[in-house]
Formats: sequence, structure tokens, C-alpha cells
Amino acid sequence: MSSHLTLVALANAPIPVELNTALIAHAKVLGIDIARDKKEQVHPKYFTGRWACSHTLLPEARVAMRDIAAEHSVDLAFLSPGLKTAEVKVLAMDMDSTLINIECIDEIADFTGKKAAVSEITEATMRGEIKDFKESLRRRVALLEGVSADVLDSVYRERLRPNPGAAELLAGANARGLYTLLVSGGFTFFTQKLQQELGFKQTQANTLEIIDGKLTGKVIGDIVDGAAKNTYLEQACVLMNCHKQNAITMGDGSNDLPMMQGSGISIAYKAKPIVKEKADAAFDRVGLDAALLLIA
Repeated sequence: MSSHLTLVALANAPIPVELNTALIAHAKVLGIDIARDKKEQVHPKYFTGRWACSHTLLPEARVAMRDIAAEHSVDLAFLSPGLKTAEVKVLAMDMDSTLINIECIDEIADFTGKKAAVSEITEATMRGEIKDFKESLRRRVALLEGVSADVLDSVYRERLRPNPGAAELLAGANARGLYTLLVSGGFTFFTQKLQQELGFKQTQANTLEIIDGKLTGKVIGDIVDGAAKNTYLEQACVLMNCHKQNAITMGDGSNDLPMMQGSGISIAYKAKPIVKEKADAAFDRVGLDAALLLIA
């Protein structure tokens, strides 16, 4: 456990000495001191460096430091004082554009020539411009009425790919004994297949209604939105006899913020600005499995 804020740099190549100089110089402008507390660590795929900071940082200071790191092709994470990495017990993550490379609903719509209309709603929702995720999803799913259910399998086989480091992340998390939860505003057709492929302990998502082999344009049951994602995370923590502070959360859109807020380490993966600003870590260059280095 650390008694101070810890800055962690993560990169695909050796971390430039200039980054250390730039971060220390910027910290002085802020009136605080930071100090490199460990030599650069070399891992099989990544390079990491750490700094100790005795003060908390305002969101704008974090953004500025991430911008400095980005100039050196480095991602930056801020680990809270008091974080006990050995007590992390849950990994909860989003699916579309986080675990995988696509927004499934957009690709389903592409088979009907309606991708542009659906994508426009998806993007506005993930940016936080459309606040009601449930209404947003209903509007998008309605545009899929009449689509053959076979399209779902085509999307999975032809377009869906796990993002870099996904398999390694799940293997490492499961080996460590973490409860792995995939919680998505997407669809059970895809989460269930990914559960089998990658080994999640639990998945939660929305179920598309299918009648006579075609999508009806409706969702069965309650919609998994941001609040529901957080609820499923909290239930997983109860199951593991721990608190939300003992969880890692990963997402890319505004509906991931409720589960990310208050978690031990929140990670924005190639995320919208509103998510990156609030997250403890922002991965724009390293793969998903770099999350394991934050609890090493």
C-alpha cells in the first residue's frame, strides 16, 4: 500500500528520459514535487516507470500530464493513495469498443444499410450527449426490425475481434483469482460467445427479441444501462466479499462511468474525452493486458 499518489507510465518501447524531465518540470509549475521511485521496469511486452507524488492532482493537471506523456508515446495512470493492489478481487469491463474492436449494433445495422443512422445515435450516446441510454438503445434496436438473425453470427465471425491484450488480460486475471465480469449495453449473443472464448466468470447484456428467425426491433427484459452495470459490479463485489475499491473497471463511453467511479482502478480504453478525464488510467497505446501491471 502506498501513502502517496503514484504515477505509472506504460509504453510499448523504452520510456524516454525526457519524459521524467518534463513531468518533474510540470509538477514544479503546479507547486508540487514528484520523484521517480523505481527504475524502469521491463516486462515481456511493455515498459513501465513510476513516480511518487505527495499531493492529489486536479483533473486539469492530470490531463496536462497525460498530454505530456502522449508527446513521448506513453500512457499514464494515477494510482490513489491507500490502494492495496494485493486486495483487488474483481475485474469488470465493458464489451463494445473496450474488450472488442467494434460497436456490435453498428455492424448489425451495416447489413441493412442503416449503419450511419445507428452510429450517429451510438456516438452521441457514448459522448454523453444523449443522457438516456435506455431510450438510445431502443431507438437503435428499432432500426434493426426485420434483420435476419443470421446477421449476428456473420458480425461475430467476420467483424468482431478482441482488442489487443484481451486474451492475456483474462488469462492473467483468472490466474490471479479475480472475478471477471463482462457487463455490456450490447447483446447477449456476443457476450456469451466471448465468455466461452475468453473465460469470463459472468456476463450481463441485453437480449434481442427474435421471432421466426428475424429481429423484431425490440429488447427482451430490462435494459443494461450505466446504473445496471454498476449494480452488477457491486453484486460481484459482494460475492467476492470485498468493496468496490477492490475492483478494476474498464470502459470507453459515458455509460461506463457509474461503475468506474469509486472503483480501485478505473481504466479508460481508447475512450471518449469525458471518460478519460475521470478515469485513473487512460490506455491509448498499450493493450488491455497492461492493466495487470498496475496491480503487479
